[in-house]
Amino acid sequence: MPATAPAHSKPATEPPFGAMLRRWRGLRGMSQLGLALEAETSARHLSFLETGRARPSREMALRLAESLDLPLRERNAMLVAAGFAPIYGNRPLDDADLSQARRALDFILERHDPFPALVADRGWNLVMANRGAVAMMGRLGLPKGPGPLNIIKLLVDPEGIRPALVNWAETVGHMLSRVAAEARARGDDPVLSRLLAEARAFPDVPAREQVDAVPQPPLLELIYEIDGQRTRWFSTVTSFGTACDATLQDLKIEAFHPADAATEAVARSWAAAG
Repeated sequence: MPATAPAHSKPATEPPFGAMLRRWRGLRGMSQLGLALEAETSARHLSFLETGRARPSREMALRLAESLDLPLRERNAMLVAAGFAPIYGNRPLDDADLSQARRALDFILERHDPFPALVADRGWNLVMANRGAVAMMGRLGLPKGPGPLNIIKLLVDPEGIRPALVNWAETVGHMLSRVAAEARARGDDPVLSRLLAEARAFPDVPAREQVDAVPQPPLLELIYEIDGQRTRWFSTVTSFGTACDATLQDLKIEAFHPADAATEAVARSWAAAG
């Protein structure tokens, strides 16, 4: 007589929701008990959800996604895996429903002139730029090929901004560490993971171990040599704090500030020259 599998064994095919839940719990470094307490459920029920012995309600799927601090894209994916429709939008930025958000972006970029400010999407593609950023990019002689400009690729490409960046190795190490942190927070996001692999394939890009071994200043400056003038910048990053759309949640608004009076004067001269 064939042996009977124990009642507590895993099903032969792991359920999509259970696999997703286990993966995210591992990425967040949470035990079943820890996540159960956070989501106000029992560790036993959580175990049943992971093994497919129980199916989550829509409310439970959302509560677990919240407890795991998932990005909106991943919350939609978790709902779909549980058998429910996604609830968060993923509209293009020119969608009529995002008109007020675009107005806010325009306002922020315009008010930061004459200093550079830009908006990048999830994969660090340039979405919007103010006049200060356009003026600076023009003086950097950035390539005007087809397709969107990718900020990370421009940073590592010898034909991008790399030749003008005096402290290139320090800056690229910092930026790639930042992208890697974003990828980890998003569960090894495939878009960011692919971007990292492509960036690290360029020549002389420092390994992460090299970056971590160098003491970092309190505020990293980007030092550019443009038209024989040395300019020094630092940046701040802004995001939508109450985004309920994946496109908006993904956006990064990066504003560059002059780190000294000479850089401020140069930026104002660029604006005056048009």
